[in-house]
Amino acid sequence: MRYRRSPHLACHWSEEGLVIQDWAGGRSTLAPPFTVTLLDALSEWRSPRALAALFTGAGEKVLARALAALQRRGLVEREGARAEPKRAAALAGWRSWSPAAALLHFSTKDADYAEHGQGERDLVRRARAEPPPPAAKRAPRGRLLALPAPLPGALPSVLCERRTWRRFARAPLEKAHLATLLRLTFGVQGWMDLPGLGPAALKTSPSGGARHSIEAYLLARRVEGLAPGLYHYDAVAHGLEPVSGRRGAPAVSRYLPRQPWFADAPAVVFMAAVFPRVQWRYGHPRAYRVVLAEAGHLCQTFLLLATWLGLAPFCTMALADTRIEEDLGLDGISESVLYAAGVGKRPRGALSGQAPVRRRGGGAS
Repeated sequence: MRYRRSPHLACHWSEEGLVIQDWAGGRSTLAPPFTVTLLDALSEWRSPRALAALFTGAGEKVLARALAALQRRGLVEREGARAEPKRAAALAGWRSWSPAAALLHFSTKDADYAEHGQGERDLVRRARAEPPPPAAKRAPRGRLLALPAPLPGALPSVLCERRTWRRFARAPLEKAHLATLLRLTFGVQGWMDLPGLGPAALKTSPSGGARHSIEAYLLARRVEGLAPGLYHYDAVAHGLEPVSGRRGAPAVSRYLPRQPWFADAPAVVFMAAVFPRVQWRYGHPRAYRVVLAEAGHLCQTFLLLATWLGLAPFCTMALADTRIEEDLGLDGISESVLYAAGVGKRPRGALSGQAPVRRRGGGAS
């Protein structure tokens, strides 16, 4: 029986000591010096007997127990252990982005969110002792060159009206509105030929290298003419594909934990990144920023379109990542959820088309 060090490890120092993280499994282990030395010796397949020859004074049985414990923590792999070929292949795609982007992506999934209200109370207490940084960087007096006011028009009005909504009317979302949001945000508007690379999709939002890594998945709860449930949006054919294996629409709270104000949203769109599209072109972990920026571009487009339609949009990154991915049938490695944008009709009596009054210390998102 032979073992080898896992290729999915990263290390950092904490107050307690050296921590070794298995970024693929989301586990961390406090590593004493012998563990580090043992892992260093496992750059190739070795048996406990072979290791005993390297570490005089450490018996074969002791080393075998240590290796078994390290395997349970995801720090070593056992030769011949049952592996999932699809998972192994998906993880291999992250090799060129490891450890920088891989550690950031996998270690920030499935965060432990604070109870509703607790986070706000903690922030208020912190603000009393430690005021937040200024919201904007101001020019010194006497050095500011005044600029004219923005030109008027429909787009500036929509931009100024955009706000995050936390209340929604009980009326269902019109199917035409949903179709407009999906088509103009995520739909392929056309194609261009890249010499030697083939066709590249054109969308309303930019994408680094025209890779367009984001796929859209819909949670429909109250949409006219559409059965409640989970759907994948086909960006080329402009249609919805039911996600197999699920009937009905799960509660929004299943996917957006600790955010009860979004519970009545008629529709939520989850943006999932297909990483191989970008990894194929860019072999440096900096390209992970490209994926995140693309998700942000698409989300803002969605929010502005919803505002233009007179709807009540919102967005959030506080997601139950693994739960969403499991329900959508995503592996969470080669394709992983990053962002969510929801929408509904505005509740009766809500103001539309008017920017909020600016007050010191106030505002809206």
